[in-house]
Amino acid sequence: MMNGRAALYYEDYVLSIQYFNQAISSKPWLYEPWFFRAVAKYYLDDFAGAESDCGEALQRNPYVIQVYELRGLTRIQQKKFSDAIADYTRALRYEPENQNLWHNRVLCRIQNEQYDTAHAELDTMLTRWSRYARGYAMEAEVYMLEKDTTQAIASLQKSLDIDPYDGQTWSMRSIISLSRSEWKEAEEQLDKAIHLLPKHGGNYINRALARFNQNNLRGAMADYDAALDLEPNNFLGHYNRGLLRAQVGDDNRAITDFDFVLKLEPDNMLALFNRGVLRDKTGDLRGAIDDYSKVIDEFPNFWTGLEARAACYRRLGMVQKAQADENTVFKARLYKHLYGTQPRLNPHQMRKRSDVDVEKYNQLVVADEQEVEHDYQNDYRGRVQNHKVEVEMQPMFGLSYEQQKSEVKSYVPYDRQLDEYNRQASSRTLYINNVHLSLSETESKRYFQFIDSLTADINNSRQTSTALRSLFMRGIAFGVIQNNEGAVDDLSTYLHADSTSVLALWQRAVCQNRINEFEASQGTNVDMKRANVLGDLTEALTLSPQNAYLYYNRGCLHAQRMDYQRAIDDFTQAVALDPNLGEAYYNRGLCAIYSKQVEEGIRDLSKAGELGIYTAYSIIKKYRNKTQ
Repeated sequence: MMNGRAALYYEDYVLSIQYFNQAISSKPWLYEPWFFRAVAKYYLDDFAGAESDCGEALQRNPYVIQVYELRGLTRIQQKKFSDAIADYTRALRYEPENQNLWHNRVLCRIQNEQYDTAHAELDTMLTRWSRYARGYAMEAEVYMLEKDTTQAIASLQKSLDIDPYDGQTWSMRSIISLSRSEWKEAEEQLDKAIHLLPKHGGNYINRALARFNQNNLRGAMADYDAALDLEPNNFLGHYNRGLLRAQVGDDNRAITDFDFVLKLEPDNMLALFNRGVLRDKTGDLRGAIDDYSKVIDEFPNFWTGLEARAACYRRLGMVQKAQADENTVFKARLYKHLYGTQPRLNPHQMRKRSDVDVEKYNQLVVADEQEVEHDYQNDYRGRVQNHKVEVEMQPMFGLSYEQQKSEVKSYVPYDRQLDEYNRQASSRTLYINNVHLSLSETESKRYFQFIDSLTADINNSRQTSTALRSLFMRGIAFGVIQNNEGAVDDLSTYLHADSTSVLALWQRAVCQNRINEFEASQGTNVDMKRANVLGDLTEALTLSPQNAYLYYNRGCLHAQRMDYQRAIDDFTQAVALDPNLGEAYYNRGLCAIYSKQVEEGIRDLSKAGELGIYTAYSIIKKYRNKTQ
């Protein structure tokens, strides 16, 4: 418990979970390890897992306020606002003077659109804590949602009179000014908000809008740059900066912005047309035609697009196609358009993000609704769920002379038959792992020397049993140095003599699967070879039905073939035999997600993260919102 809490203090959440796992295994009736493990999971954005652990803690001690408070936060992050309200209400029975509980419950009321109840609870709060600035700010938010901006301004002013150093309150005040087109006032308010909250990208986006409407293009550009430094994937920032760059003639960098927008939203026709115009201006006529054509396919009566494409066709000497576009426009209406100039942005014209009128392609974009952000968490060092990881299955478990090591996993793979082999073997110990460890030059040379000595033993041996043992060992060694073909050959020869060897069937399947994966990446059809792998694993399971790793490996094979239901069945068998096999939970979670069972998948990924596979938290973060 002490080590786990120390790891929490230093924000090493994955490691702390491993310590709390040990405490829970030793004394599962204590509530503290469940609670602290929930805290670690919360900071890893595993909100479902944290909620579950809080529930376990409350079963053991239902009178701990912090557990209700934490579970309320996890439920808020999952948009379970009614459940969070229930937690805060229960906690307030035991601690009615806890201001944080009142505060969060009011925010949940706002999210549930229970505005009358929110007003009533805010009245109670502001009677009890009359100098509570955030209370007045929340009251203003309720008024804003009720479209009563006059009362909202009055409440915000009270909040600022009490605490003029709250950046979020200044940001809320600016939203009202922006909605009233009071650009100068909005900029001044956002100046204060940014001074107090310098790392909040949304404030820079809003100030850019205010500056643009005062014809301060340089200042607006600087704000978009700052916003995108803080939030590199911000759609509004890239789209609007692209328009501004086009306005000032920075066409190539504008194209880069629209490229990024189109990665986020490949079907955004307005961004596509803007990129087409910029490609046109920079001489990429065929690229421009491609972009124009996609827009025209979607909007056949978009005359500006037809004229622009016709001009590109003419410059390329494609006269017939140019005339076809020009005739289409001429027959529809007379439309004057100066080719080659980007129309100047109108400071008084902006479009909502949901507005897809292609005629508004050159207007800045604003959010559909300016919402007040409820920030329930902070950024901390060690937030592993933000690391970019590839969404791919954990690999098969095989045999190796190298022991698998992990700083966060205490799990040691074990198999009875392998243990018996190691007791009988006179030389090297075999281990189970699913990670290929990179060998240094010295280690590689040592393995080659080891293989040479085994080859000499095989050639010089006068006893078949001795030769077979050396052959098996050489097959494993070949696998370590990635000579999988040599490994398969040796193990096949061994199986001719001993067809019931589970270890040889197991390792041959793993090495053949590695070969198949490589060949498949080169475009080779490996269906028949996968059938061989399936045959080896199934035969090994017939001989050793209690081996969790064989079920796991067969599940991996089914997943490669996209037979997700059979994969899930095998992974389920694996965790039934070995509940600590985190890789099986991880892969079963991914198979469930690929089968559109996202909630079940997230539960399995949460368990995998709990068991030390920390990359699961990145996947949870990616798919969490798809359940809401």
